[in-house]
Amino acid sequence: MKSYCQNSSLNECFSFFRRRKRGLDVVPDKYTFPSVIKACSNVSALEEGRVLHGVTVRCGTDGDVFVGSSLVDFYGKCGQIGCARKVFDGMSVRNEVSWTAMMVGYLSFGDMAAAKSLFDEMPKRNTATWNAMIKGLVRSGDLNCARNLFDEMPVRNEVSFTTLIDAYAKGGDMAAARSLFDQLTHKDLFSWSALMSGYVQNGKPSEAVKAFSEMQDSNLKSDEFIMMNLMSACSQLGCSELAKWIDSYMKNGSFDLRRAHVAAALVDMNAKCGNMDRASSLFEEMPERDLISYCSTIQGLCIHGFGSQAVHLFDRMINEGIRPDDVAFTVILSACTHAGLVDDGCRFFELMINSCSINPTPDHYACMVILLGKWGKLESAYELIRSMPVESHAGAWGALLEACRVNCDVDLGEVVASRLFELEPHNAGNYVLLSNIYAEADRWSNVFNVRDKMSKSGVRKVPGCTYVESTMAA
Repeated sequence: MKSYCQNSSLNECFSFFRRRKRGLDVVPDKYTFPSVIKACSNVSALEEGRVLHGVTVRCGTDGDVFVGSSLVDFYGKCGQIGCARKVFDGMSVRNEVSWTAMMVGYLSFGDMAAAKSLFDEMPKRNTATWNAMIKGLVRSGDLNCARNLFDEMPVRNEVSFTTLIDAYAKGGDMAAARSLFDQLTHKDLFSWSALMSGYVQNGKPSEAVKAFSEMQDSNLKSDEFIMMNLMSACSQLGCSELAKWIDSYMKNGSFDLRRAHVAAALVDMNAKCGNMDRASSLFEEMPERDLISYCSTIQGLCIHGFGSQAVHLFDRMINEGIRPDDVAFTVILSACTHAGLVDDGCRFFELMINSCSINPTPDHYACMVILLGKWGKLESAYELIRSMPVESHAGAWGALLEACRVNCDVDLGEVVASRLFELEPHNAGNYVLLSNIYAEADRWSNVFNVRDKMSKSGVRKVPGCTYVESTMAA
């Protein structure tokens, strides 16, 4: 029965359970019920589990500690914390599994106080109990208490370390994550994956690649999750040679390159590393192309100067019936901006609003302002900002001010700078840009006035600082 429940669907499991019960006239016992109840827990099948609970009562097995523990776990996972507590309180005998199941139920329900109270009350705890409590504290954001509990553990295992390594990594403290990792005697794939993922998430791709090399030296065979982290690191580095090595390693390994998320990661990595022929080939070989794979390829084309191909691919995506979201429009508008495709950019902006019913974000407006301003359409860019139904952010106005400098438009530059002084009164870059506009127009008295205004406002120019089109970098 246990094997059947582990390898079959819930319906098949119940069907087998009924056939066994009726056909063979076998009365289910305390060894039968935990497996079937666990099958219900795994898919949160509340009604089916309640039926099983009733059967355990009729069969007289509800008092067994393993059956009771399974029921506590089941009700906890289904969010029925009151029922879980009722079963727990009714158990004449409880073991570490029973107590842990009840505690995990409270943690899943978000009742940290009840979970901690139960943890403190437990007559005996096993390693799984400690790990569950630490994980609950991490999820609630109380990393300090989680660390204190970790330090109190009599026996720690890989799960204990990996939980905290992952928590420190997600909190940006890679020094603490690495320190814990180095203390771990037996490093498994989960701990290596947590460390590599942390480096990738915190913008340290080179460290992630080094960690991968260390793992290889320990004779551990990479799994899919490790390779996904390595591909993310490679994408950040933009290293073409590393991308080719990873591609070859996965092709010659036991990895299924046709799995959607694996194929999408390979496309993204090759595209960001400039291997566009390989990225395009992988993209075309995908059994199903979704929005993410399309955007990865489009962004790769954009980064490496193939703006027209990016536009063509975006149009193809729409023709295939894939609906773009706001992120997809940011990608294609950036592509149009880089390539100077003003007409296509305006077409996509209108498509986003009129056909896809997506309200443009400040980033979308900023892309359009940069596109229009970069190619001399300053009045159109200015009117677009003024028409924004949402509060325009400084990035859009800053992009227009830069466009005014490039096109020597003093009058509009003054209007735009005035708005920027309201939005960012202490940003020296805006004053410097306006000063440069005046200087290029030989209006030196205005240059001195701007510098005087900076001085009176307490605004100081940072040496070597220039205006950066931050929205384009995104």
